[in-house]
Amino acid sequence: MADLFDTPSQAPDPQGTAPRPLADRLRPRKLSDVIGQAQVLGPEAPLGVMLASGSLSSLVFWGPPGVGKTTIARLLAQETDLHFVQISAIFSGVAELKKVFEAARMRRANGRGTLLFVDEIHRFNKAQQDSFLPHMEDGTILLVGATTENPSFELNAALLSRAQVLVLERLSMAELEALTTRAEGELGKKLPLDTSAREALQEMADGDGRALLNLVEQVAAWTVAQPLDREALAARLMRRATKYDKSGDEHYNLISALHKSVRGSDPDAALYWLSRMLTGGEDPRYLARRITRMAIEDIGLADPQAQSICLHAWEIYERLGSPEGELALAQAVIYLSLAPKSNGGYMGYNAAMRLAKKSGSEPPPKHILNAPTSLMKEQGYGKGYAYDHDAEDAFSGQNYFPDGLERPELYQPVERGFERELKKRLEYFAKLRLQRSAEE
Repeated sequence: MADLFDTPSQAPDPQGTAPRPLADRLRPRKLSDVIGQAQVLGPEAPLGVMLASGSLSSLVFWGPPGVGKTTIARLLAQETDLHFVQISAIFSGVAELKKVFEAARMRRANGRGTLLFVDEIHRFNKAQQDSFLPHMEDGTILLVGATTENPSFELNAALLSRAQVLVLERLSMAELEALTTRAEGELGKKLPLDTSAREALQEMADGDGRALLNLVEQVAAWTVAQPLDREALAARLMRRATKYDKSGDEHYNLISALHKSVRGSDPDAALYWLSRMLTGGEDPRYLARRITRMAIEDIGLADPQAQSICLHAWEIYERLGSPEGELALAQAVIYLSLAPKSNGGYMGYNAAMRLAKKSGSEPPPKHILNAPTSLMKEQGYGKGYAYDHDAEDAFSGQNYFPDGLERPELYQPVERGFERELKKRLEYFAKLRLQRSAEE
């Protein structure tokens, strides 16, 4: 199946009667016909350089559906005079792979190379992925894999070390417009849409060229008295579901965008990414937990109320459910975005964890240990302990770290929000500690 389409293909219909979908009729016939992906196809881009030097290596195309992965692989085989073989990891097993490798071996013995295109390559297990390696190394096949999932997580390191990963991007609105124009040329007529509706149609495709051509083919078949506007188009066509995999890359990409927007004090961006995740079907409870985490990590004691607001928003969602409860999450996101930021508590905790692991099993100093038995008293437990409430300013300045451990500075508050007051207190107690130490 083609992924990206441009100049009409002249491949004959073997039956002579079956109608060919627009997407198939607009399949590019050469790489220069492909719309988009200049970052990999341009003269100075990876594939442009490889083709110019006559040295094509194994590749992994990583990108969303409908951006040209299959089409580019087919055209690469054409331009390098390699025999093109396409399989899908969804439907192929070990037996079929053996047949493909054997046929490629025989073809190579007769002087012809093979470009093996593997769609959804991430669906092969480790053993199946490993089976490609010897055939890649001895030149039996030139592998081109396609995946919508992050290759770093889904493909073996051994396979990745033998292939170059190229990222294919969703088509821009300008590229979708170019594709629409070429489709109209193939159809021999303009779409019955005004400018706003034409833009809406391209938005519905969501960067997917194949999806756009399917929509164009539907709209072109309509008979209308006058061009449709955006509202009329929306009444006739359902918007495509947003691409969102709650366990895949989009999940992690969007939660990262939400977290960084909050950290960057941008409530508009934070609301946008929150809404993107909710419309994609994300569990609001997951978002409630992550929003609370943001309050702890990035705001902390600069605004202690932030954590309470997040917990209350979480509770409100549990009581109201969707969609009303989601408004509480949105309000929490706005509050966090505008709250003063500090990672002082977070960094102090991490520093303390590192020190705890480094110092091992060092015991507390004996003067702060309880001595409920006479034996413990004889061992010096509790001896010399100063009860802080009896001291001036209710501060004794005693050491509470293990003996021999140099006093660290783990918590370092910032000059923002409530932590500004905490910093003053910290400096005050440090000054008193020096005074008490000098008095001893």
